[in-house]
Amino acid sequence: MNSQQENELEYSLRGKAWKVYWFLLKSGTPQSVREVQRGLHFSSPSVANHHLEQLRDLGLVEKQELGGHYFLVNEVKIGVLRHYVKLGKLLFPRYFFYAVFSTTFYVAFLTVLMQGLNWLARENLFIITFGAVVCVVFWYEAYRMWSLRPY
Repeated sequence: MNSQQENELEYSLRGKAWKVYWFLLKSGTPQSVREVQRGLHFSSPSVANHHLEQLRDLGLVEKQELGGHYFLVNEVKIGVLRHYVKLGKLLFPRYFFYAVFSTTFYVAFLTVLMQGLNWLARENLFIITFGAVVCVVFWYEAYRMWSLRPY
């Protein structure tokens, strides 16, 4: 997908259509119009149907012949989705993994490696400060990406 197509898709996927796409992505299973309406607290099934058909026109979802459930056929990494990783039905900001990794090693360093060392030595103060700053930055970015999700 080139950048122009990506921009057009990003423009089309906004508002409630974006929420419906996110809902289908998170669920990982075919959803009916009613399930989408209930899951996203839309005022009526026709609102959900309109946005599902909009996604269908964009080639992102298809409708099952039997049952009329909609399912994703195309996953796109646009907008905030560029910064998310899908694990099963869960979507996590990529920074979440960086934050967990850096915090784990920072705590391990403080508890295991720093025992018996001079905490006030210049090198140790630098490492302690640097590690804390790295952890705070990653947790802040993970929170910021989490707050940008559609719902």
